[in-house]
Amino acid sequence: MNTRAALLLSCGILTASPAVAGVHDILIGLDAKITYDANGQVNGPPGKDAVLVMDVSNPARPRIRASLPLMNSLLGPPTNLQITPDGKLGLVANSVVMNQDGSAWKVAPDNKLFVIDLNATPPNLADTVTVGQQPSGLAISRKGDLALIANRAGKSVSVLSIESGVVKSLGDVPMDQEAAAVTIAPDGRRAFVCLNLVNKIAVLTMDGQKVTYDKSLDIPAALNPYNIDITPDGKYVIASNTGATKNNGDAEVIIEATGPHPHVIDIMSPGNGPEGFAISPNGKFAAAPLLLGSGAKPSDWFKTKGGQLVVMSIGPNGKLTVTGKSPLGALPEGIAFSPNSDYIYVGDYLDKDLQVFHVVNGKPMPFGLNLKLPGQPASMRGLAR
Repeated sequence: MNTRAALLLSCGILTASPAVAGVHDILIGLDAKITYDANGQVNGPPGKDAVLVMDVSNPARPRIRASLPLMNSLLGPPTNLQITPDGKLGLVANSVVMNQDGSAWKVAPDNKLFVIDLNATPPNLADTVTVGQQPSGLAISRKGDLALIANRAGKSVSVLSIESGVVKSLGDVPMDQEAAAVTIAPDGRRAFVCLNLVNKIAVLTMDGQKVTYDKSLDIPAALNPYNIDITPDGKYVIASNTGATKNNGDAEVIIEATGPHPHVIDIMSPGNGPEGFAISPNGKFAAAPLLLGSGAKPSDWFKTKGGQLVVMSIGPNGKLTVTGKSPLGALPEGIAFSPNSDYIYVGDYLDKDLQVFHVVNGKPMPFGLNLKLPGQPASMRGLAR
């Protein structure tokens, strides 16, 4: 560093860049293709989607530091993206594309995984990897050497190695059922997959890069398990179910994840439409943005203007207890905790903004900051832990 730069740094005019920028980042996927009108969902042309890189080194004041023109979709759980534990790479799975059919646009499965170099200035697309059909929820191992992707149309889980900045497909594990989301145990020996159409959680056995599926270990869940996460200590898996329709209470299913036969130990309802779901890095809380009726047609009796954020404590026995709630905007989907677990970020799809909450004694306190986004936030996720 030259003398002038050193002087500016010491005066606070310049700020030192972190050694690995991505450890302070959260990825946000924007979908510009799907909108809503009085008749419900409207499919539009592709071309304006993006993936944002949001810096949360100051968790109370997030800022967008990069935008990449990459495809992303509202269709699927909002966990199609994640950052490697070392903060160097961001992985983004694109589940669908739009194909023109006359004057209309029809949805078709995609098979692409985008690899983003987060340490580049600015962050850029480093590679595109072919994976299974309609890749949806993904997970990166705590060691950062392996990624799994749940493929809905492909009825499989893609396995990918991560080494020296290179992501390589190792093939797919057949699941025989639509797979919506996946989470990996901290020790890297098991993974849990939402088989949403048959209301089950599959258990994968992992041995290095070898991943196998034993159907006899399937765990019955509630209706349409669509999102899933695991506590940092690896003891409990929580599956977020969204199959209760027309303003009926959906379920969070708590699974004892260790031992020879993982099994359900509790079930509770946080409310309606917890498509987004996340567990805090410190393992003390879980949070879900409830859709309620904010995505319904204006004529539907259960229509609501906005959703609701629910924060739950995670007890020593895995039991979830609601500790606080707060109003959200329309069609809230993506959710992420700050690295220190003190803040929660929620993306409101139809309002095109990001809400920031300070978690105080388990209660989400609105921070008075709604960050306007250049598009509709469909998904959000930070560092794999």
